[in-house]
Amino acid sequence: MDSSRAAGNLTTRSRRPLRHLKMATGPPVWSTRLSRAMRAAECGRGFAMSSRQSQVESRKAQVESRKSQVAKAGAGILMLVLLGANVWAQSRGGIASFPAQQRDPDDPALVARGRAVYDTECRSCHGPDLRGGERGGPNLLRSPVMLNDRSGELLAPVMQGSHKERLSPTGLTADDVKAVAAHIHSILALAPGQGAPPPGPPVELNVLVGDAAAGERYFAAKCGSCHSVGGDLKGIGGRNLGAAQLQNLWIAGGRGRGAGPALGPRPAPMTTRREATVVVTLPTGQKYEGRLERIDEFMVALTQADGTPRSFRRTGVVPNVDVRDPLDAHRNLLPTYTDKDIHDVTAYLASQK
Repeated sequence: MDSSRAAGNLTTRSRRPLRHLKMATGPPVWSTRLSRAMRAAECGRGFAMSSRQSQVESRKAQVESRKSQVAKAGAGILMLVLLGANVWAQSRGGIASFPAQQRDPDDPALVARGRAVYDTECRSCHGPDLRGGERGGPNLLRSPVMLNDRSGELLAPVMQGSHKERLSPTGLTADDVKAVAAHIHSILALAPGQGAPPPGPPVELNVLVGDAAAGERYFAAKCGSCHSVGGDLKGIGGRNLGAAQLQNLWIAGGRGRGAGPALGPRPAPMTTRREATVVVTLPTGQKYEGRLERIDEFMVALTQADGTPRSFRRTGVVPNVDVRDPLDAHRNLLPTYTDKDIHDVTAYLASQK
C-alpha cells in the first residue's frame, strides 16, 4: 500500500513538470521582441512618409499661393500701364476710350442758347465755371445728375422743382432745360478731369459778399483785444491788396502765407510781426527768456535779447516752459470760423479805407 501510494505520488510529481513545460511552449522571447521592434519600425516609417508627404503638399500650396500673388500683381501693373497709356493718349489728342459711350457734340446754336439761360438762371448758385457759386449750389462738374444725364431728362426734375435737390421751380420750358444740359455737357467734354476747372481764362472770384456790419460786430468781439482799425489796421482797406489777399492775410494772422502766384505778388504784412517768445524756468529757479526758435517734447531752444542762443533738454515738465505766441488767438479761432464769419470780417476790413 505504501509502495503504491509512493509510486502514485512520484507519477504525479513527474507529470507536473511536463504540464508546466507544455503550457510554457510558444514563440521564444527574442522572437516576440523582434516582432515588436519590426512593427515599431514600420509605424515610424509610415509616420515619416506621412510627414514628408504633408511637407510636400505644404510646399505645393506655397508655390501656388506665390503664383497667385504674382498673377495679381502682374494684372495690377498691366492695369496701371493701360490706364497711363489711355491718359497719355487723351492728353495727346488720341482716340478717346470707350467710343460707344462718348456723346455726340450738340448743336452749337443749342449750346449757345443754353449758356445764355445758364447765366441768367443758374450762375448765381453754380458759379461761372459750374463749380459752385455764391448761393452755395453744388459742383455740376462732379454732380451724379449731370454725369448720368444725356439730354436733360435727369436735369429737368431738378430745374422744375420736383427733385429733392431743388427747393423751388425755375419755370423753364423743356427746350430751355435741354439747352442748359447741352451747355453743361459741352463743358464736361472739355474738362481735363472730373471736377477740374474747364479750360479758359481764369475766373476772378468775388469774395466781398459778406455783411460789413456783422463783420464789425464779430471783429469787436473776437479780434478787438489785440487789433484795432484805428491802430495797427488803420486804412487796411485802402492798401494795395486784393480782396482774396486781404481775406487770406487776416485769417493767417497778418503774414500773407495764403498769397500765391494766382493772387499776385506777395504783399507786405498787415502788421509788424510779433515773434513768439518763451520763458524757461530751471529747477533752481533761474529763468531764461528770449525768442522761441524750436520746441518739441525733448528740447526747447531760444535766442536771448543779446543774441545768445540757449537750448535746454526737456524731461516731462522739467524745466518749466511758458510759450507766449501772439498767433495762438488766430489758431484757436480757426476751428470756429464759418464761411459767413470769414466773408463778413473781410467785407468789414475792406471798408476801412
